[in-house]
Amino acid sequence: QVQLVESGGGLVQAGGSLRLSCAASGSTFSMYSMGWFRQVLGKEREFVASISRNGGFAKYTDSVKGRFTISRDNAENTIYLQMNSLKPEDTAVYYCAADAAPWTYSGSQRESSYDSWGQGTQVTVSL
Repeated sequence: QVQLVESGGGLVQAGGSLRLSCAASGSTFSMYSMGWFRQVLGKEREFVASISRNGGFAKYTDSVKGRFTISRDNAENTIYLQMNSLKPEDTAVYYCAADAAPWTYSGSQRESSYDSWGQGTQVTVSL
């Protein structure tokens, strides 16, 4: 099993940028497909982005495509979410997750595909 810890959240003005990090430990990081999800209080958890084991494939939800970029550094056991042109509707708690199964377009956006989850980091975008 892998343990995940998110960091990099905070308060930013609309139009600004923020980079989230997720550090993994306890298992072989390169064997996991990884994903980012977000959740607003009182709302369902929403898929944001996913990336394959070697970083060769990625998927984004339509609302963030062109603004957010997911990446990974297997040597550092870390994935990132670079968020540009932030909007108030991006405000949420952001979670990273690990999936031991091979990455697929359909499976990577399903919460049930993931084996481990981080504790979340708050992102707040002001007007």
